[in-house]
Amino acid sequence: MPAYDLDSFRSGFPSLKSGIAYFDGPGGTQTPTRVGEAILRTLTGPLSNRGSSLVSQTNAEEAVHAFRSAYADLLGADPSGIVHGRSATQLTYDFSRHLAKGWGPGDEVVVTRMDHDSNVRPWIQAAERAGAAVRWLDLDPATAELDLSDLDEVVNERTRLVAVTAASNLLGTEPPVRTIADRAHAVGALVYVDAVHFAAHGVVDLRELGADLLVCSPYKFLGPHCAVLAASPALLETITPDKLVPSSDEVPERFEFGTLPYEVLAGATEAVEVLADLAPGRGTRRDRLVAAHAAVAAHERALRERVEAGLATLGEKVVLRSRAAERTPTLFMTFPGRRSLDVSRALAERDVLAPAGSFYAHETFARLGLDDDAGLRVGMAPYLSEEDVDRLLDALGDHLAT
Repeated sequence: MPAYDLDSFRSGFPSLKSGIAYFDGPGGTQTPTRVGEAILRTLTGPLSNRGSSLVSQTNAEEAVHAFRSAYADLLGADPSGIVHGRSATQLTYDFSRHLAKGWGPGDEVVVTRMDHDSNVRPWIQAAERAGAAVRWLDLDPATAELDLSDLDEVVNERTRLVAVTAASNLLGTEPPVRTIADRAHAVGALVYVDAVHFAAHGVVDLRELGADLLVCSPYKFLGPHCAVLAASPALLETITPDKLVPSSDEVPERFEFGTLPYEVLAGATEAVEVLADLAPGRGTRRDRLVAAHAAVAAHERALRERVEAGLATLGEKVVLRSRAAERTPTLFMTFPGRRSLDVSRALAERDVLAPAGSFYAHETFARLGLDDDAGLRVGMAPYLSEEDVDRLLDALGDHLAT
């Protein structure tokens, strides 16, 4: 595993000069200079619509091809199966409509109590329109794990699609996606995986996960605000979206509506390069990304353990809801007798950003039985330091002592 030079990495982020300790990574990370420069360089051109005659046209073409290549490497996918979207929510709504064209009464769709609502509501709404039924995989609040005791009954011969997260954006839990996918495939169902939170912390491999379709969001791992869907080109060829007559019917272009934001694609591509450069070497970009993830994961895990050790000294003043055996470096906590929003504000007064809320994990939040005050989410990111963690713990301890 390559040495992780935190000081060198942090030097690439102008926002860190603010002095703020950013524990809000699950909502979106800070952005390095290189990503901003790639956006500026592409946007200021020469740039025009795609073509092959002039440099402005070929620059646009290159931005698209580089984006598809980079995210194929990141996600263990085929470049021809990489689709750009404005957000994971938008892509999921799009594909719920595309896929539901083939659903009807007697069909079933499976969702979970662990997912961000963007991987729940679009499928429920699409199923309702098609007359299909919705089944649930439940969450065990005591363990923060999915309850798969009835997996074979919930995912059955009537199931057309299973939507599941690779990691909970609220609790950090990493459910056994492959186990669920194997059951879904055994009955002929598709598997749609939300990897928005997971892709920031783990190596994604479309085939190893068993995902037929998978979404992630580059702004969760140093990039600009956009999203990516990955699938096999062969599967995408079987899906027919509503589209404009003159627009391309080729895969993956048939799923991208309107002119692509070439500058955003360039920024998202550069975010992948920044990650790969954490593991310099002679291997492929995919090899370097896998090595870089290992280095970052070790760093983030050490930070998470440092936070957990500090929280343990606070006793019953903090209830840690993130308890799963396999989880990302994201911690969700509540404070008996206190409003989490007040705790978040107290931390902000010390330049520590750890937001309070339910973070669109609507079903998870309800299943945990929490009130409207929600909880505090503390997420590790590759640019955070032990000093940042100690500032968080000092500020939290001081506030809870009052």
